[in-house]
Amino acid sequence: MPNRWLSVEEISEYLGVSKDTIYAWRSKKGLPAHRIGRFWKFKTDEVDEWVRSGQAAEPDPEDVVDDKRN
Repeated sequence: MPNRWLSVEEISEYLGVSKDTIYAWRSKKGLPAHRIGRFWKFKTDEVDEWVRSGQAAEPDPEDVVDDKRN
């Protein structure tokens, strides 16, 4: 079945990250996702384009450590 809808578990495995990361990227970084009922579903072509655009690589300001310590 070409280009089927993937679940959170499947897209996390596809990208090699945790499910929590998928949820964070969806809410904070705009990971393309579609709500179907109570489930989030993903298309690999949309996710691949999002990754190629560099949006996944942008650091989350909360994850940046300030090395300007005294």
